Amino acid sequence: MGTPEYAELKRRLGWEFDGMRLHEYYFENLGGKTALNKADKLGQSLAQEFGSYENWEKDFKGVGTMRGIGWVVLYLDNQSGKLINQWINEHDVGHLAGCTPVLIMDVFEHAFMLDYGLKRADYIESFFKNINWEAAESRIK
Repeated sequence: MGTPEYAELKRRLGWEFDGMRLHEYYFENLGGKTALNKADKLGQSLAQEFGSYENWEKDFKGVGTMRGIGWVVLYLDNQSGKLINQWINEHDVGHLAGCTPVLIMDVFEHAFMLDYGLKRADYIESFFKNINWEAAESRIK
């Protein structure tokens, strides 16, 4: 403790830890074979918060097509119960305090460049076809 090395390890912990955890959530919420059940809590909450599922999807995709590298996270604000689409820069910048990640989409180039080149929008469409809604639903219970 008290050394430059210790200080640097402490400073980097959030970036490394968040990168690991976001990737875990991301891969967990992929591989879905069924559509979102709009009668379940998540489906109802998306419709209530955004006016409709379609409005939420448009907003989430809009965040995903923003310029830059990072993540798109659908958060549940544990205090208000509201759902929020948020851009996360890098792994550790932009997280909302007191919120639970519900759905995570990686929009770093490594997530899509090999398969989609510069066509991030095509990657996002493919992501939506492969969401494991059960994993996302389990995060709001």
